[in-house]
Amino acid sequence: QVQLVESGGGSVQPGKSLRLSCVTSGFTLDMWDIGWFRQAPGKERERVSCISADGTAHYPESLKDRFTISRDNVKSTLYLQMNSLKPEDPAIYYCATDINFYCRENSRPDYWGQGTQVTVSS
Repeated sequence: QVQLVESGGGSVQPGKSLRLSCVTSGFTLDMWDIGWFRQAPGKERERVSCISADGTAHYPESLKDRFTISRDNVKSTLYLQMNSLKPEDPAIYYCATDINFYCRENSRPDYWGQGTQVTVSS
């Protein structure tokens, strides 16, 4: 079955960087679209990046200069490089996917990891 396991979160100072990882299993990483999402307390879950099966990366305009999504198909691992972290970035970050999930659509995938906490504090 599909499993997603995130790691790499932590507490950093504003302006610093973090790289999140999502180890995947149960499907072939480069055959499905897969995204990174985040949810802060009291806020709706939002998508912060997405990579299509063909390797095209998608970002909201507000994050495209600071976040980079990538994948290692051999390791079946998805990454999110987050630079210049800001006080508005703290949240639980999740990777998520399913066979019918597409980056070009505003849909919610069926499979989610447990999330990894990111805190930004001076």
